[in-house]
Amino acid sequence: MPHCIVEYSKNIEKELSLESLIKCVHQGAVDSELFEEASIKTRAIAFEYYQTGAGDMPFIHVNVKILQGRNHQQKKMLSEMMLNSLTKIARSPVSLTVEVVDIEKVSYRKTIL
Repeated sequence: MPHCIVEYSKNIEKELSLESLIKCVHQGAVDSELFEEASIKTRAIAFEYYQTGAGDMPFIHVNVKILQGRNHQQKKMLSEMMLNSLTKIARSPVSLTVEVVDIEKVSYRKTIL
């Protein structure tokens, strides 16, 4: 845990390597010191068709799913660290957003085969 899911507009790939985007988000989770690096999972999904507001501004949205139990200050710090990391690698114009979402412990299951 956590699951860091990077959603982005496909046109971002012209300006930014996917490898650097994934590493940036993954490192943001590591730097928060809330998780062991071995438990962090980071993946990306491109959107070719989208609309942002009244136009088509490129976007990067990071959804960080974590097991419930962290306090508001920890979640705020995590989202701010991720956003700050993204601002260092993204080129404008781009909409950058980060959302931290709790996963209920009672419904989460994991197995490794």
